[in-house]
Amino acid sequence: MRSLVSFVVVALAMLLGEAQAQQVPLPKSSAEVPGPAPGTAMTKAYVQTVGRMAYLWGWTLVNTTNRAAAFAKASEPALLGGVLPVAYNRIAMLTGYIAPDQSFIACPNQDVVYGAGFFGLDKEPIVIQVPDFGERFWIYALWDARTDEVSKIGKPYGTKPGFYLLVGPNWTGSPPTGINAVVRSSTNAVFAVPRIFMDDTPEDHQAVQPLLRQISFYPLSQFDGKTKTTDWSKLPHIPAPPSSGKGETAWVNPDTFFDELPAVMKQVPPLPGEESLYNWIGSVLDAAAKDPEIKQTLKETAVAAESEMITPLFQWRYNGRSAGNGWNSPVNNGEWGTDYLNRTGTAKTNMYDNRPEETKYIYTDDDSQGQQLNGQNTYMITFAKGQVPPVKGFWSLTLYDEQHFFHPNLLNRYSLGTKNKALKYNGDGSLTLYAGVKSPGADKESNWLPAPDRKFSLYLRAYWPDQAIIDGTWTPPAVQKVDAGGVGRQQ
Repeated sequence: MRSLVSFVVVALAMLLGEAQAQQVPLPKSSAEVPGPAPGTAMTKAYVQTVGRMAYLWGWTLVNTTNRAAAFAKASEPALLGGVLPVAYNRIAMLTGYIAPDQSFIACPNQDVVYGAGFFGLDKEPIVIQVPDFGERFWIYALWDARTDEVSKIGKPYGTKPGFYLLVGPNWTGSPPTGINAVVRSSTNAVFAVPRIFMDDTPEDHQAVQPLLRQISFYPLSQFDGKTKTTDWSKLPHIPAPPSSGKGETAWVNPDTFFDELPAVMKQVPPLPGEESLYNWIGSVLDAAAKDPEIKQTLKETAVAAESEMITPLFQWRYNGRSAGNGWNSPVNNGEWGTDYLNRTGTAKTNMYDNRPEETKYIYTDDDSQGQQLNGQNTYMITFAKGQVPPVKGFWSLTLYDEQHFFHPNLLNRYSLGTKNKALKYNGDGSLTLYAGVKSPGADKESNWLPAPDRKFSLYLRAYWPDQAIIDGTWTPPAVQKVDAGGVGRQQ
């Protein structure tokens, strides 16, 4: 009996214990998810692993921050080196195509008139003035510090002429009377690039000038509801800094990357879902601030990652996904989200892509046989009848040298497409374009892109593309190497 009573007591105690057990509360927000504890021991391999990921993830953010700092040195809108528009909390506009010999920005085009300006929205909002562009294609692209586009202002969106207000993430004011709409950025740092289409004729060059003079970005405190005009041909010139190499200005220095990243992360808040990533990277940055050995490991990791992981992304074959016939194209351009690989790849090769519905970018380093394009050969790109890129805006094919700059040539020609009025179509209605150092013949020269006698790349742009380009139903033609008999070889 005594044993039976003992068993019952124990059983009751167990049941009571189970009845009193409580569910551990499940996290309902990122703030409730714990991160690495401060002071946690870290092996060198762990620091290298986190550092490598942080370098890929943060490369674009540091790049943007350093560009903005450089623009902030411009006391007024100006032309850097006499060729590149620069401005801070304002806009600076060109009056024609960007100079072909500029070496500051990789992969520009010669289809539009560019403007450029960086903005610090922590001071005050910026007024954006839009003239009536009529039927002309135009787009005002605005990117946050992650290079995600934050606005829909342009011809594809039916934007009306007038005034718009660009505000930072924490702005709580009310727009004054006369403002059509408000655009809110996710970061205080914003980069703006107006693009205004201009065809390749002196007449259109003159026709676009009155519109360019009405493009304006300025602080809200100067808004009076009146249209402002600027003669952009009178912009002052400021000297360019010494070049540090053959390619685009190096905005990311691996030696100082992890010294700069903590401040950048404070300026750029995490996207929803990125909080744990910030905690993970931040724990290593905090440890490096206290431990010289960890700091040195991060520096060495950055140097290795730049060489092994970032530099290869300069090649188009490692950017985006296949678009068919040896071409590649990004998918999330201008709306990267957590697509860190392609965000960084684009920042390395041709920073600041428009959103897909604004522009589809398609590029290649290779011919139809998978061989690197080289100007010592001649290539033909044939669009079948009715198969030039289907767009509501315009399209162009641009040739770049191995540094993604224009190749100087006697024709002063760097792209072909909608803007060109002298293109010759074949008898069957198809269009063949040629690329190479040698002219394809006098009768074909109107369709020729002169190339350097070394490596080069081709870049196809489709502004305001039809759905067939966006979803991949339309595919770019193969780049065929021309044999000795003048015939293109196909796969």
